[in-house]
Amino acid sequence: MKSNKILLIIGASLAALSVLIGAFASHALKTRLSEQALGWIATGVQYQMFHALMILILAFALKQWPNWAGLKAAAYSFIMGILMFSGSLYFMALTDIRTLGIITPIGGLAFLGGWGLLIWAACAVDTVFGNQDDR
Repeated sequence: MKSNKILLIIGASLAALSVLIGAFASHALKTRLSEQALGWIATGVQYQMFHALMILILAFALKQWPNWAGLKAAAYSFIMGILMFSGSLYFMALTDIRTLGIITPIGGLAFLGGWGLLIWAACAVDTVFGNQDDR
């Protein structure tokens, strides 16, 4: 299976899961979790959706420009960020085990790494599109 198709499936699945987790938390868990725990879930859902959408955008970009350096690495960095950042927030909210909160900033660094890779990829864009003037 091509990497852009895999990223499309992963991105769509993570976006759907974000909606599911958000809805479940706001309805089924509303009376069972503290406001702080619900806030952690809301933050996790928000960051998961933003980055799932970015993974989808990158999947389509890779379909169009499969040799664009940095895009695939950025997408996988976003996936790792979702797993570590959002995943640790969900786990903390559901278990109240706060020691796993140490993983959250590592996930944030993975997000930042993905955005850094996109900046680098944008700077190298001439190698993808050729050195053309803005027309």
